[in-house]
Amino acid sequence: MQALPVVDELLPRLPADRALLRELANWPVERTTELLSLAGAVRDAAADNHVSLEVLYNAKKGGCSEDCAFCSQAARFATDVEPERLATVDEFLAAARDAARRGASEFCIVVAVRGPSARLLARVIEAVKHIKAELPLHVAVSLGILSDADVAALAESGVDKVNHNLESSRAFFPRICTTHTFEERWQTCLRVKRQGLELCCGGIIGMGETMEDRLDFLAALQELDPQEVPVNFLNPRPGTPLGSRAVLDPAEALQFIALARLAMPRALIRLAGGREITLQGLQELGFRGGANGLILGNYLTTSGRLDAEDYAMLERLGFVS
Repeated sequence: MQALPVVDELLPRLPADRALLRELANWPVERTTELLSLAGAVRDAAADNHVSLEVLYNAKKGGCSEDCAFCSQAARFATDVEPERLATVDEFLAAARDAARRGASEFCIVVAVRGPSARLLARVIEAVKHIKAELPLHVAVSLGILSDADVAALAESGVDKVNHNLESSRAFFPRICTTHTFEERWQTCLRVKRQGLELCCGGIIGMGETMEDRLDFLAALQELDPQEVPVNFLNPRPGTPLGSRAVLDPAEALQFIALARLAMPRALIRLAGGREITLQGLQELGFRGGANGLILGNYLTTSGRLDAEDYAMLERLGFVS
């Protein structure tokens, strides 16, 4: 059997192109440990032992107009998520203070909407100004599809980063959403980059996509060249169209983390939603395989694990936050 390329042989070929990613994706599951070691070495060569910790703040839960098949916040699905009002500025600030107290360096404001109304945007901007004036946090926002004017206003307010996920490949996207297009998401990402803000762009693995879809997805991310790539794993939510899907095999999850690192050696690869149910006791392998960021605590509508567990894991691995 042909040996997996050693690090010294691989580094000149990075970022890994489509052919190399396919070659590595075809290695048998028995060699996953080698792939993870390779990706971890690439991460070590491109970065240090610093890990980025982020806290999400769901500022207006539920009631979303869109039909993303994985999302329990869609108003059209019969889920257990009850719509809530938009948070007040004081509530935004209290959540940011809590994130800083817990040791997070990044605070991400999330609102499940197609795109921000004038009222919503104004509320977020006011909150960001207060947060940036008081706390040493990197502030990110996730507000759906944005116009040039929206992005400019966010930049003016002090927002550091915008999250807007592609979710999957261009070809697979219509199978998970029909109320907006992949191209609309793509254009939002380009607007963020043109404005000079950091771009956070990733997606969800385990929605029924093929390996070719995953490779297409990675190729699209390479073209966008985001500073951060959040890797989520489908947590099937009751009442959604994907609610009955099986949880992704952890070997596939680990393989994708490694491929993402090899495709984007210098990006922040953040383990995000679904990591607890997909990787379970194998989360350390995700970091040995190239990840260098995680989301602390709860996600938008689901629970994460205790901060103490994540801090203990990172200490075992020799990471510093």
